[in-house]
Amino acid sequence: MKAVRARRGTVVVEEIEEPPGTGELVYVKSASICGSDFGYLAGGSQSILGHELAGVTSDGRAVAVEALRACMNCGPCFEGRYNLCSTAHQQVLGMTVDGGLSEAFRHPAHHLEPLPAGLDVADASLVEPASVAWHGLRICGTDPASRVVVVGGGAIGLMAVAAARAMGAGEVALDARYPHQRQAGERLGAGEPSGLYDVVIESAGTSSALARSVELVGPGGSIALLGLHLEAFSPDFLTIFTKEARIVPSMAYCSHDGTKDFAEAASMLAANPEIADTLITHRFPLSDAEEAFRVAQDRQSGAIKVVIEP
Repeated sequence: MKAVRARRGTVVVEEIEEPPGTGELVYVKSASICGSDFGYLAGGSQSILGHELAGVTSDGRAVAVEALRACMNCGPCFEGRYNLCSTAHQQVLGMTVDGGLSEAFRHPAHHLEPLPAGLDVADASLVEPASVAWHGLRICGTDPASRVVVVGGGAIGLMAVAAARAMGAGEVALDARYPHQRQAGERLGAGEPSGLYDVVIESAGTSSALARSVELVGPGGSIALLGLHLEAFSPDFLTIFTKEARIVPSMAYCSHDGTKDFAEAASMLAANPEIADTLITHRFPLSDAEEAFRVAQDRQSGAIKVVIEP
């Protein structure tokens, strides 16, 4: 079977003998490219890539794959906060262990989410990034009284726009760099930023995006860091202090009150097909994975989410 492996900073399609991973067998039907994948390539990964995945089990169930591999036996796992499990941090799909960008993949059964009616498995690789956005908004207390602004118009940022709308936020705005991102944001219900906000979603992982987030947060508001800051950063503490604002690191997704962020994100996508229609701009067969990664990295291609279909 074929798989996409990181090699010397780029990707290659190669033949493998056995599906990567451990656990239940999933025949992969859609795998989307994430900005993190390029970080893994730059970081020297030699693993099979892929952590935004959906497929069909051997008994015919359509599922989305939670990229985490938590032990489910430690304190955080018992509390539903398996995103904080130390074993999950040691098993990063596509970096420290093989991911699922292949024709088939194995993954623990408790991290496979059944797809709700209305969500096509061809679009369901979006559940993983949608869950990241959902989690960040939830831990900041987004509700119908919230004014929400998203800083960064990549796929995670646009998912945050959609999730804020699904949560009933009173107002949703998008601060994006590129015209095609702003157009996508408008399709999903985002306006232009104006004034200060209760919830700011920083989705770009850059110092400039964080600085903009500090500008936009209102008194007593929250800034959720969905973007991964790999280097030390120094936000404008005086402004944060005088606003008594919170900076809230948001780690992936988990369960709360017996409900998974993953399940809620999947339900959102099923209820609103416009999200997938807006975000998935390109599709490629697995054999063209090298071209898929080139397009996904090209700022001028208009790509938002590139999906590979094994």
